[in-house]
Amino acid sequence: MTITDTDRAGAVAPGLRRAAAPAVPSSTLLRPLGLGEVAITGGFWGERQRTNAVGTLPHIEHWLEREGWLPNFDLAAAGALPEGRRGREFSDSEIYKYLEAVAWEIGRTGDPALEARFRAIVARVAAAQEPDGYLNTAFGRPGQPPRWTELEWGHELYCAGHLFQAAVARERTRPGDDDGLLGVAVRLADLICATFGDDGIRSVCGHPEVETALVELGRVTGEQRYLDQARLFIERRGSGVLGDIEWGRAYYQDDIPVREAEVLRGHAVRANYLASGAADVAAETADHGLQEALRRQWENTVARRTYITGGQGSHHQDEAFGDDFELPPDRAYSETCAGIASVQFSWRLLLAEGEARYADLVERTLYNVVATSPSHDGTAFYYANTLHRRTPGAPADPDVASPRAEASLRAPWFGVSCCPPNVARTLASLDAYLATASADGLQLHQYAPARIATTLDGGRRVELEVRTGYPLDGRVEVEALADSDGEWTLALRVPAWARGASVKVVSEGREVESATAEPGYAQVRRRFLAGDVVTLDLPLAPRFTWPDPRIDAVRGSVAVERGPVVYALESVDLGPLADDVADVVVDAAQQPALEDQDVVVRVRRREQPDREWPYDGVAESGGAAGGQADATAPVALVPYHAWAERGPSTMRVWLPVE
Repeated sequence: MTITDTDRAGAVAPGLRRAAAPAVPSSTLLRPLGLGEVAITGGFWGERQRTNAVGTLPHIEHWLEREGWLPNFDLAAAGALPEGRRGREFSDSEIYKYLEAVAWEIGRTGDPALEARFRAIVARVAAAQEPDGYLNTAFGRPGQPPRWTELEWGHELYCAGHLFQAAVARERTRPGDDDGLLGVAVRLADLICATFGDDGIRSVCGHPEVETALVELGRVTGEQRYLDQARLFIERRGSGVLGDIEWGRAYYQDDIPVREAEVLRGHAVRANYLASGAADVAAETADHGLQEALRRQWENTVARRTYITGGQGSHHQDEAFGDDFELPPDRAYSETCAGIASVQFSWRLLLAEGEARYADLVERTLYNVVATSPSHDGTAFYYANTLHRRTPGAPADPDVASPRAEASLRAPWFGVSCCPPNVARTLASLDAYLATASADGLQLHQYAPARIATTLDGGRRVELEVRTGYPLDGRVEVEALADSDGEWTLALRVPAWARGASVKVVSEGREVESATAEPGYAQVRRRFLAGDVVTLDLPLAPRFTWPDPRIDAVRGSVAVERGPVVYALESVDLGPLADDVADVVVDAAQQPALEDQDVVVRVRRREQPDREWPYDGVAESGGAAGGQADATAPVALVPYHAWAERGPSTMRVWLPVE
């Protein structure tokens, strides 16, 4: 047996993959383990999956019916459109994302009631499809814009992409089922290939998404033309095929060819979806040049355009990335969907390259963006995720759809409600983001209580149980449930923040080896026996994090993290010290402490008198910022993903030190 450290997780030989997972490349360094191979059994993510199933999914279906977005398909089938159609031009996509979420949930639990709901909605969608395969409730009929005439804003291909992904989820979780969804998707995909192929419309969709969906549909069906069409869309992007707009063609990534871009730019969701599709194309075509371009874009985006939460997008008006280091906390847009798209992009790079840094960003974004959006009961959501709330928000009316970015607290629904079903499909498929396999082993990238069972190359069966209280507890135990046939390598991710981690192996009741574990992957190679336990201990002391000084908006501030979780200060925790987070500064000379699972910092009240003119040439004598009391008091912070669960408050992640 040997324990080693490495940045990379392993290698796998090419071959056909049939995992029940959102992304299943045919040839990458790692292969994902899907539903049926990995099952989350509890803990942080297990509870959120339960809430997603019992709270979020029925909530979404209720609003899809209430807002008329699902009945649009009934009107289309009856020939009654455009009269009575409701919702934006892209509202069809929310039904498809919901179907995808339900498909993953059925694959996870086999819920018969959910199966009946799924089939009923698929039937309504299928009834609206036209004889040549076209399917969209906003275009193509008398009184509506003609098909494919508004590619900049119409979202026809975007909606089609989400339909394809729903069909892929269904086929991977219930192969060959007779519900008809895959047939609906294939007919529309064939039409798109005929319409946008080499001899067709030489353009792209203003909102990327169909690219990755076509690749996945090709992977499921074995149809090469879907991959070819996805590649065409990727190669056309950036050549000015779309019309210019007030925010420029960078808004929908049509300003620079994908291979030439240095960083993600424009609309943050679109940018990450495009990058995900390009990564899929690169994986299927062994396009190393494209893969290198995507790696460069990921690196520069993470280094210069990503919030501490993993959130991306600092502009409200165009939901876009700002310039390098333009990361204002109080104006952070950090759209939930952008975080989900970022997870998809990072996951694909992880599969291709096996480097721990990709899994690190997936973890950061899951805990601090994806987990932040839904309320504790799964029936209200953040669309945008600010890092600084200056005034207490107003509770949303539970019976009214809210403007997307103006919702100051979580809202039940939005006029543009892409985020709730996107969260739902991510949580329902989350089991497939925990682990991968390679030619000679298995890798754990995310930590949750889970059961894992798969077969490695050569027919070696692996069965494991993962036990952990992560992220509140840094201990991760992995027990072998059966004797293995020969040696294989178990790789456990050690996050970049986990300096001082350790790993040990206990076999037949005695410790057989232990070692320190550096960030990257701790690899344990042995012939595992039933009852062998590998324990990874990750240090979870809370810590101050200082920003790059080029991020002007947070210079002179610190953030607090514990493990992968970012913490925030809420005014409800200040007690008699102050009413507003603006009235205190943190004492950065005293490290944050852990008291009964609460992360606590020392703060002092900032006495700052109002002045007629808020600038001066000389600092006032009372302190660096103009008068501070010397006494400090302990204040508990809240995990950022749990903020605003106790009513309106002011909040900040970056805490001033002066």
